[in-house]
Amino acid sequence: MSKTVRTDKPKSDTSAPDPLVIRYLEYLGPMSQRGGWRPDVTHPEIAFVGRSNVGKSSLLNKLMKRKAFARVSNTPGRTREIHFFDVNRQFVLADLPGYGYARISKERRAEWRPLIEGYLSDSPKLWGVVQLLDVRHDPTADDMVMLDFLATLGVPTIFAVTKVDKLKKIEVAPRVEALATQLRLDADQIVPFSSTTGAGRDELASALMDLLALPDWRIPAP
Repeated sequence: MSKTVRTDKPKSDTSAPDPLVIRYLEYLGPMSQRGGWRPDVTHPEIAFVGRSNVGKSSLLNKLMKRKAFARVSNTPGRTREIHFFDVNRQFVLADLPGYGYARISKERRAEWRPLIEGYLSDSPKLWGVVQLLDVRHDPTADDMVMLDFLATLGVPTIFAVTKVDKLKKIEVAPRVEALATQLRLDADQIVPFSSTTGAGRDELASALMDLLALPDWRIPAP
């Protein structure tokens, strides 16, 4: 099982300080193929990954408090590169291509897999992963492949479920519980997130800060 990062934080409080104040944000460039160009490795890297149309770009825009932070394609599944961003000169955010979009050919999807899996395997400063799932749907076969891959790596992983505003409030907790059961997690290891209302933004930001405070997962504990 993946090394999950617990997210049992107090619910959002408008009087609480922002756990991730964005003071500096720079787009560093794209990586288009395994072994191709990528930014110099200077800071810990956090990768965001999820299937196409899971709402990753909207989540990133809300997390960074920027209206057009993430590089968005008009058609889900068309973004074919990993995009890197320097956040506060503290960590690098890696926005990975969405996977599993049905209208993209199997050949095209097969081209992306080496890029995604290669980056996750090869990056010497990968500090953790944020895996996104749509709260309304059970994990797909592609989701489970990714989850198994992350578990094999042993990389610390935060789980966030998107589009919770699409459900009634009384439906959110049962859906999170159901997904937690399917993923063999505790419900408090999952961050419910809405890019529309901003719910979960500070919880996810706080979980990221906790993740960055962890030691390098590749170094065995003494």
